Amino acid sequence: MAKYEHSFRGNFDEALNSLHQGILGGSVTASYEDGSDYASGGVRLAVRVYERYSMAGGNRLSLTLTLAGQGEDLFLSAIAAGGSQGMFLKFNTFGEEAFLDKVRELACQL
Repeated sequence: MAKYEHSFRGNFDEALNSLHQGILGGSVTASYEDGSDYASGGVRLAVRVYERYSMAGGNRLSLTLTLAGQGEDLFLSAIAAGGSQGMFLKFNTFGEEAFLDKVRELACQL
């Protein structure tokens, strides 16, 4: 498992759309699995789950993206999992880090 978090200011809908399009466009094997949206008292929350194939691990891995916002104050949390090999110990987490590298790149553009 690998994690990236980032606080920034911006438009919630534009940031979510940019992240979504960028993740799907970042890999030919990336797919959008499901999502959930919630809003209450001026706070918005969006959760998105993506999958892609990892050549390094020879398997699929997932990315859970959470975007929380109140006005223009936004917080992004991205957690990648499932790209490691090994029955009892985790090793070869290159796929997870590569998935997060795309999120880091996109977050810097927001």
